[in-house]
Amino acid sequence: MKTIILWSSPNEHGLTAEAKNSIITGLKHKSNDIKVVPLNQMNIKNCFACGDGWGKCREQGACIIKDDFQQLYDDMIISEGIVIITPVYWHDMSENLKCFLDRLRRCETAHNRMLNGKICMLVACAGGTGLGAIQCLSHMEDILSHMQIKTVERLPVIQFNKSYMLPALIKAGETFADYLVTNGGQL
Repeated sequence: MKTIILWSSPNEHGLTAEAKNSIITGLKHKSNDIKVVPLNQMNIKNCFACGDGWGKCREQGACIIKDDFQQLYDDMIISEGIVIITPVYWHDMSENLKCFLDRLRRCETAHNRMLNGKICMLVACAGGTGLGAIQCLSHMEDILSHMQIKTVERLPVIQFNKSYMLPALIKAGETFADYLVTNGGQL
């Protein structure tokens, strides 16, 4: 079972990093085949909306931009499970995650459909009041649904609940790994 974890925080010691580490701890109970991708360290440019706004991505399922996008897309295709962890900024996911998902959606929905049926766990980590975590999770799930990626868990982690949510994320990682082993990454 291969699981890819996309996490998009520049802070390697903050709440989002703690959430990522808890998920990894849980996943490792069943698998060591885990690829962690720090999106902030990747070279992924914004979509150019080339051509008439759809470009090569709609016709061929490939992006013309030469950066780390295609390798990350390929890694998602061969994975059985996807975990996405983001900090919450203004009730939404991080900008670099939005950038990646925008390009992924263009290649995936119009042409490829290589991620159709993959399962995903979403984690949104909000500082302060945490008011935007639920909206962020909902927005991410909506984007993934366009690609027929199935969200099996949505976990808000905020300052108020981190004392019990971080340990719960370990169990969530274990449960996600169990599901992948039992169902081969499909719903």
